Amino acid sequence: MGMARLAVAWATVGAFAWFGKDWLGDLDRPLWALALFAWLLVAIFWCAFGVVHEAEELADLLGEPLGTLVLTLSIVVIEVALVSAVMLGAKDAPTLGRDTMFAVLMIVLNGVVGLGLLVGGLRHHQQSYNLQGASAFLSVIIPLSTLALIIPNFTTSTRDGTLTTLQAVTFSGFTLALYGVFLLIQTGRHSDFFQEEGHAARGRAAGAEREGPEGETASAGSIIRHTILLIANILPIVLLSKSLATILDHGIAALGAPSALSGVLIAAIVFTPEAISALKAIARNELQRAINLCLGAATSTIGLTVPAVLAVGLITGQTVVLGLKPTEMTLLAVTLILSTLTFSGLRTTVLEGAVHLIVFFVYLVLIFSP
Repeated sequence: MGMARLAVAWATVGAFAWFGKDWLGDLDRPLWALALFAWLLVAIFWCAFGVVHEAEELADLLGEPLGTLVLTLSIVVIEVALVSAVMLGAKDAPTLGRDTMFAVLMIVLNGVVGLGLLVGGLRHHQQSYNLQGASAFLSVIIPLSTLALIIPNFTTSTRDGTLTTLQAVTFSGFTLALYGVFLLIQTGRHSDFFQEEGHAARGRAAGAEREGPEGETASAGSIIRHTILLIANILPIVLLSKSLATILDHGIAALGAPSALSGVLIAAIVFTPEAISALKAIARNELQRAINLCLGAATSTIGLTVPAVLAVGLITGQTVVLGLKPTEMTLLAVTLILSTLTFSGLRTTVLEGAVHLIVFFVYLVLIFSP
């Protein structure tokens, strides 16, 4: 299955590298454009599921939180590639980065978290997790999202939610620095914050049982193999992203659809496999893994997408609008407050899931009826 996926993906890459210019030059025919879009979408989705599969294999080998961190970073790399491709191709997408980041936050923090807590509550009544890990995630998400998506609306050096060059450079540096500190905490001295109670001790005991030259060699070989397969699944998505971006931009312009829809589609394409992985974890009563995936996705999106989008804007001279509209700022504020309340106790129930889902549905309505 894995080799078949890679064969189809790389064959698609080769086809678009060879014939893509001619194919993408004839998008005025709706059926032809739809066929190309479907082809690329299936190839990218299939590879994204391959990324999730290989990352989950690495998660079993590396343990938490490194396992979910590998998956989250892989997915965010794909997101950054898609956003950059659209920006470089359209040359007029000032709000794309903002719309994509906001869509990720709404989809992950409200849609996936809401559905997950609802399903988990119905199936397991109450689910427990490590409160310190959730608090650490939120302590980074709140300032980073405020810095990136709200502060630009209130600076006086520029208008319309944009930043000056000095602000863009320094804000990117601050964002990367804070995200870097968080990664050190997550993978270093406080990695136990992101594990279930007793999980670390069980992991050490299991590791002791596997000690020995043969076990270490097998483990190292498996890690290398799955890492290579992970990269082999990511690269086709990155290489095909420009072609998908061209069709996506043309389709939204032709249909007269809201500009925010582009960001929503990119977020949905990128994070659907990870969302499915999180929901499966919740169904297995592994809420901590799901929290690591969801809150980790939100943290990595802000921490890496903001510098990438601002860098593309500075290099190409494009205007980058980061500040949200008033209704979106309100939704973001509600989401952050609600997330803080949801993850302030040691257990979650159906109620928290239902509330998050309501906020998510409001977000969907406001896309088409702002």
